[in-house]
Amino acid sequence: MKTLLLITSLTLVSQTSFANISDIDAAANTMNISELTQYSQNSSNYEKAYANYRLAITANIIGQRVIAAQSLTQAQQTLETMLDQQTSADSQALLAAVYGMQIAVDNSKGMTLGMETTQLLQQATELEPNNPRVSLVKAINAFYTPGAFGGGLDKAQTLASQAITLYDLPCDTICWGHAEAYTWRGLAKQEQGNLSGAMQDWQAAMDIDPQYGWAKFLLNQQAAKQ
Repeated sequence: MKTLLLITSLTLVSQTSFANISDIDAAANTMNISELTQYSQNSSNYEKAYANYRLAITANIIGQRVIAAQSLTQAQQTLETMLDQQTSADSQALLAAVYGMQIAVDNSKGMTLGMETTQLLQQATELEPNNPRVSLVKAINAFYTPGAFGGGLDKAQTLASQAITLYDLPCDTICWGHAEAYTWRGLAKQEQGNLSGAMQDWQAAMDIDPQYGWAKFLLNQQAAKQ
C-alpha cells in the first residue's frame, strides 16, 4: 500500500512539474489561483516564469496584491537568470511583460524599468523579428505608453495586428497569446470609440479559444449594457 501511495505521489509530482504552456493558460482562463500556484512552484525555467506571470495577473484581478507582487518578483528572477545563461527572444519578451506589469502596479518603477522594457523589446525584435509574442508585448507596452513617448492606441493596434498575422506561422513549443492579441487590439479600438470593432476582435479571440475568460468577460460586459 505504501509503495502504491509513493508511486501515485511521484506520478502527481511529475505531472505537475511538467506542466506546459497550455496547462498554465487553462488555469489562467478559469482564474484557478490554486493550480497556477502549483505550476509556479513546481515548474522550471520558462514555464515557471510564465506560470508566475499568469498567477500575478490573476492575483491582481482578485485583489491579492501581495501574491501578485511576489509572483512578479519570482518571474523576474527566473527570466533574468535564464537570460544570463542564454539569450532568447521569448524570455526577453516575457521579462518585458513582467516589467510592464510591475510598472502598472507601482508607477515609481517606471523610470528604471521603462527603459529596460524598451531595450528588451528592441533586442527581442532584432533576434526574432517574426516572433508574435514579441509583437504582442510591444502592443501592450504601446497601449499604456502615451503617444508623445512612442506609444499610443494606433501603434498598439498596428502591433497587435502584426502579432495576429505572425500567429499564423507554425508554432511547436511556446505558443501563448493568439487570443490575447485580438483582445488587446479590441481594447485599443474600444478606447478610440470603435465598440463594434472591439466586439468583433473579442469574438475572434473566443473563436480561437472558447475558454478564454477575459474576452468572454468583455463581451458579457457589453451585452449587459445593451
